[in-house]
Amino acid sequence: MVARAPKEEFRIPPDLLLRAYASGVFPMAEDADDPEVFWIRPETRGLIPLDSFHVPKSLRKTIRRGIFEIRVDSDFDGVIDGCARSAPGRERTWINAPIRQAYRDLFAHGHCHTVEAWHDGALVGGLYGVTLGRAFFGESMFSLLPDASKVCLAFLVERLVDRGFTLLDTQFTTGHLKRFGAVDVPRKQYERMLEQALQDQAQFFP
Repeated sequence: MVARAPKEEFRIPPDLLLRAYASGVFPMAEDADDPEVFWIRPETRGLIPLDSFHVPKSLRKTIRRGIFEIRVDSDFDGVIDGCARSAPGRERTWINAPIRQAYRDLFAHGHCHTVEAWHDGALVGGLYGVTLGRAFFGESMFSLLPDASKVCLAFLVERLVDRGFTLLDTQFTTGHLKRFGAVDVPRKQYERMLEQALQDQAQFFP
């Protein structure tokens, strides 16, 4: 009987992932149990224009009340676990083991960041994304309390503007994101905007 070597786990090298983002491509998986990923270059790309971000009146009130403590880059694993958790209307996740590891590697290299909402010492919402040049590529968000992820998004936009970022990529648009001003742009237009954003460097953290 011939012993077979164990199958090597699929991994996405950090430099490959960054090159993909720089060319307008990002990875996804069919579901959490899928051992591999596929690469996507949408014909229409979702963006939130940083100069026309809209904060609904009810969210402004929530922010003023100071319900949540906002932290940056303090619990990457907690955020990605929250984003991968099933929720009403989202029973399956595209965040599989290779994607978790790939973004964990980018986090260690300073190219992936989290914005987190904490309440009474517990992580109750957040988002994560990739930075490259002056672009932020939003990946996913989650919320365990009302408005938690929305407050994180508002904080993110404020930080991006303050730090000199010019592009907030949401990959796709949803009705939820359109409330904040998200728009769809054709791929060619997006690639021109991306090329311009990569010509300079912005610093997300610290």
